[in-house]
Amino acid sequence: MNRLSTNDLSLFSNIWLPTSKKEVDDLGWEYIDIIFFSGDAYIDHPAFGAAIIARVWQKLGFRVAIVPQPNWRDDLRDFKKLGCPRLFFAVSSGNMDSMVNHYTANKRLRSNDAYTPDNRPGFRPDYAVSVYTNILKKLYPSTPVIAGGIEASLRRLTHYDYWKNELLPSILINSKADLLIYGMGEKAAAETVLRIAKGEKTDMLTNIPQTARKTKNIPEVENILYLNSYEECKADKKKFAENFRLIEEESNKFLPRTIVEHVGDCSIIVNPPYAAMNETEIDEIYDLPFMRMPHPRYKNKRIPAYEMIRHSVNIHRGCFGGCSFCTISAHQGKFITNRSEKSILNEINKITKMPDFKGHISDIGGPSANMYSMSGKNINICKKCSRASCLFPAVCNNLNNDHSKLTSIYKKIQSLPEIKKATIGSGIRYDLFMNENGFLDRNCEKYFNQLVKHHVSGRLKVAPEHTSDKILKSVKKPSFKVFKTLKNEFDKINKNENLNQQIIPYFISCLPHCTFEDMKKLAAETKNLQLKLEQVQTFTPTPMTLASAIYYTGIDPYTGKKVFVARTAEERKKQTEQFFSYNNP
Repeated sequence: MNRLSTNDLSLFSNIWLPTSKKEVDDLGWEYIDIIFFSGDAYIDHPAFGAAIIARVWQKLGFRVAIVPQPNWRDDLRDFKKLGCPRLFFAVSSGNMDSMVNHYTANKRLRSNDAYTPDNRPGFRPDYAVSVYTNILKKLYPSTPVIAGGIEASLRRLTHYDYWKNELLPSILINSKADLLIYGMGEKAAAETVLRIAKGEKTDMLTNIPQTARKTKNIPEVENILYLNSYEECKADKKKFAENFRLIEEESNKFLPRTIVEHVGDCSIIVNPPYAAMNETEIDEIYDLPFMRMPHPRYKNKRIPAYEMIRHSVNIHRGCFGGCSFCTISAHQGKFITNRSEKSILNEINKITKMPDFKGHISDIGGPSANMYSMSGKNINICKKCSRASCLFPAVCNNLNNDHSKLTSIYKKIQSLPEIKKATIGSGIRYDLFMNENGFLDRNCEKYFNQLVKHHVSGRLKVAPEHTSDKILKSVKKPSFKVFKTLKNEFDKINKNENLNQQIIPYFISCLPHCTFEDMKKLAAETKNLQLKLEQVQTFTPTPMTLASAIYYTGIDPYTGKKVFVARTAEERKKQTEQFFSYNNP
């Protein structure tokens, strides 16, 4: 299969992956196995998906090159400079959907891009996965293209596109990609490259978990879930709402089924995902030989996305919160994958040796920072459950929400001599450790005390999202009364410890069910609580969320009832302006 030998791997593991013909030549490579086109700058750090997947392939013995942010508007020299790979092209829009990256909630073009050197805009196209893939298919029609990353993942089936304001088919249709890897794709990426290297064509890769493909042949497997076709969904919004409910319920199952959706004369087949990684497997990912910095080609240039995470540590994946406007569970899954304490401390040790480290770990986090080590007490109960949230309408009785392991990790990091401060920058789910009457148990109280006393950078960011219980119920978040209890406990600890810290709440306007009157009440209530509304956002419908399905259809997929949605620019503007009315007398 012409893979690198063990000796070759040891030589090439602690290097930058090449990004140019000169770098390939300097390595003495006579061929490249995989050429990876990414919409982001190349940052060799485990917070960036392209770096992770490329390092996974490298560990398996394959030669991988990365072409970051190729120019799609000139003579396409960036797509030609490395020639044709031996196995396949890989394509990703980067760490964000390119449309979310480019446009505000009001569809205005952004003037910056945190994933580009010097924060400059315009270095990736709209719908980057489709643009890159179509170019590669035109230039190299016989070479497979495999798509992955957040944009491909969340557009794997029929989805509502806010920017075109229409229902679009699977990204596999317009992009012409041969295979799509969805979610956190290390296992699927590994199996895919090994089988292609053995000589299998992409149309033979029908049984790899966590992949989607376009075909005219329905697989002969048990437990297939057939969705309404793309054409049926376009003709009837109720059909799309039904599809969304089925997809979300299936994705939250312990053992999901294969999903089939017809589009024209072909079908999109989505294989069930791999089981969540165990501790050993995820530790191996974070132990890969990342350089932990932007590529030297960006010397003297600033990349904001890197600056935000360079001294941070991600300790787990997945989220069982089930917020209706969030894509985390659709991409990462709701079952938590934990790194070992040893792996976490090893990474922190690497960070302390970075030349620019001054003693501050900026985040010990995850999708929700305080879900570390949490799972069902009885896994057999989880196997029968398809709830999107383990927290709503109340914390599941089968959920182990013990915070003691997390508290212990915080204390061990805090005690390291190189660490002056370790803060939590990721959001926390406060309904995991308290309700409106107070803490759920003594360990929950100990966690919050440790957090507030030692791990707040001066401002604790939390996300109540709204003050209206009607709206909070629709987005699967706890009553605003719980936030008030949280604030009281936060203020009490600060007073007792003589700390001058603030709690900064995060709110969203224009959510489904939210009216102008609801926003006026939010403004009045937050003003009475003397809250500074700095972390605010207008709801943006993004693919594969419940709130987006409601925005498009005006229907709650779970009840079939009509829902008010603020859609016009004027309605949305008026709602958002209420965030700042607290400045008015």
